[in-house]
Amino acid sequence: MSTRTFRVTVRGVFNGLSAGQRAELLERAAEHDVLRAAFTPEGSLTYDVAVRPAFTFRFLDSGEAEEDILEAAERAEASARAWLEQRGYGYKNLRSTAEDLSRAPLGKRQRREAARKGV
Repeated sequence: MSTRTFRVTVRGVFNGLSAGQRAELLERAAEHDVLRAAFTPEGSLTYDVAVRPAFTFRFLDSGEAEEDILEAAERAEASARAWLEQRGYGYKNLRSTAEDLSRAPLGKRQRREAARKGV
């Protein structure tokens, strides 16, 4: 059985932030800019509190079977919750989406390479 790679996106909205928490997030905003976004095992957080209170975590996970994607999404949500709660940030509307990369359509370069190899 081969290992499957999952990309999990967890979205939500900061809720009930104090002035100090908001200032802290604004101070660290450059570290969490969307241009630095990446899918990582520990999770990558992006937000722009100056514009709106929404945030996105991006996680990279893996599993052996197709149904492992559900557990990956649960782990990602739990990690996002833990990160927020450890810092005392209120949040709401937490939801996740997950993608199994083994089932993702091939990009133009990948199709060309597959055709070249005769796959």
